[in-house]
Amino acid sequence: MNVLQLIDSWYAEQPKLKTLLLTHSECVAGKALACARDRGVECDLDFVREAAMLHDIGIINTDAPGILCHGTLPYICHGIEGRRMLESIGLPRHAMVCERHTGAGLTVADIETQNLPLPHRDMCPVTVEEQLVCYADKFYSKSGDPTAEKSLDRVIRSMERHGSDTLARFLEMHRRFGKI
Repeated sequence: MNVLQLIDSWYAEQPKLKTLLLTHSECVAGKALACARDRGVECDLDFVREAAMLHDIGIINTDAPGILCHGTLPYICHGIEGRRMLESIGLPRHAMVCERHTGAGLTVADIETQNLPLPHRDMCPVTVEEQLVCYADKFYSKSGDPTAEKSLDRVIRSMERHGSDTLARFLEMHRRFGKI
């Protein structure tokens, strides 16, 4: 699969958004692969790279003008939208990375207590590849400088805002994948 051609098939008409998506995704892919290699994580590195490049594919259909997205869905829906898009072309494994990378994953309880416009199902990363992409994604933002890596303290503060369970899920990923 040529990931760049795939992205271009959806983003050709939005070159600025495509550039932002590619920049962010390259940073996430680089960090996910570095974490896997540095910690000796046994995983499918080719899949990690592809999935990291595609994890935010659904942003094109969301409404987030600050990051050049002018669709109709709430931004929180970009994961399930990415899942829909990738399943429609026969990429179910990649699709699950899209759905499961938001925050430190989302539980049904998270969705219900925060009244999120999402299906009521657990959307937490399950496979090591899903977890690597989810973890690496927390260190990069599409707003501001998309290449600037956030500090661990900043990521932890962000996770804390979403509750102790979210923070605990992130810290477990950090224990597995973070710098020793």
